[in-house]
Amino acid sequence: MTIRLLIVEDQQLIRQGLTALLANVDIVIVGEAIDGREAIAKTQELSPDLVLMDLSMPGLDGIEATRRIKQTSPHIKVLVLSGASFENRVAEAFAAGAEGYAIKQLGQDELKAAIHAVVSGKRYLSPGIDPELVRECIEAETSIGIKLTEREREVLQLIAKGFKNREISDTLKIAVKTVETHRTKIMQKLDLHNSAELATYAIRRGMIE
Repeated sequence: MTIRLLIVEDQQLIRQGLTALLANVDIVIVGEAIDGREAIAKTQELSPDLVLMDLSMPGLDGIEATRRIKQTSPHIKVLVLSGASFENRVAEAFAAGAEGYAIKQLGQDELKAAIHAVVSGKRYLSPGIDPELVRECIEAETSIGIKLTEREREVLQLIAKGFKNREISDTLKIAVKTVETHRTKIMQKLDLHNSAELATYAIRRGMIE
């Protein structure tokens, strides 16, 4: 069986490295995407068997992209490939519909094994990530009920990277006043009180790498 694979990764060198590592007799790279929005469009256009999804990308991140892909194309498998191994980040990925979560430190053989496992219908979780903690994180998220919107997630990521309101406004092409409104709503939802606390929250949850 030939596996048709779409690679979603914002860093060109990593995309090239993955292509070199994975392209072989039974894996065909059908396309690449550099962010979440392009991932959704390419998935609809190319209908791959599996999307290899990075999480921390500018604009629409991998969590929201996974959620949208699974809503419109539930038969397409998603394997997250991330540098973050935080259990709460893994929980978010699974809650969004991903079938697997692999860390970027995996070797070539392990990554291929993860791809084959997910395509064959199995759930994959990288060694070293505690499945019990992942389950607890999913339950905690559900009980707390905190859910940031897509735009709020984008704003939070940029805040964590040190962007000021004007820079966020320019990057997302929205008004500074709108940025301020999003910032206020994020702090209210998360019960946080300044940019430093927002940045710490995002970093701890693996929203930036």
